[in-house]
Amino acid sequence: MRPPYLLLDVDGVLIPFPGPDGSIPATHTRHDVVPTGRSTDAPVSVWLDPTHSALLMEVIRTGLVTPVWCTSWRQDATALIGPLLGLPDLPYVDLPRPRITTSHPNGYLWKRDRVDAWLHGAPAVWIDDDFTTLDHDWAATRTARGAATLLVQPDPHTGLRPEHLTRATTWAAHLATR
Repeated sequence: MRPPYLLLDVDGVLIPFPGPDGSIPATHTRHDVVPTGRSTDAPVSVWLDPTHSALLMEVIRTGLVTPVWCTSWRQDATALIGPLLGLPDLPYVDLPRPRITTSHPNGYLWKRDRVDAWLHGAPAVWIDDDFTTLDHDWAATRTARGAATLLVQPDPHTGLRPEHLTRATTWAAHLATR
């Protein structure tokens, strides 16, 4: 059996959103990047925790999951974010660029329909900061239908923590033994 996918978001997970006072966790370091389509005169500042490199590489080396970017950064996650964290090239879910004013236009995360189609019934653990109750219901329904699905939701102001990855790998190891 193929290991479950580890779908990994960037904004709110690897790049925390500023807190109410505008602060970023002290663990994070600023980097300026130029996403596809932007002028080199207008880089984007991102804040990344250098310890995420070792944590994510440890998860990748277990072989318990197949990591995939699942982010609006699309191919820029592999080209810009991954290298800053010392990660290998990872595939990405090719998400659309919807014209929406909320990340939940239908009451659930805008990425979900595309992700569901991309997974083709494969098991997955999805780490994203923006799930709703409807997303959790979707994950429970997928699991009941035989496509084990775990949603892990970090706080968007602190982002990914070691316990999130522990939860993902523990779940994947349990799945592998069934």
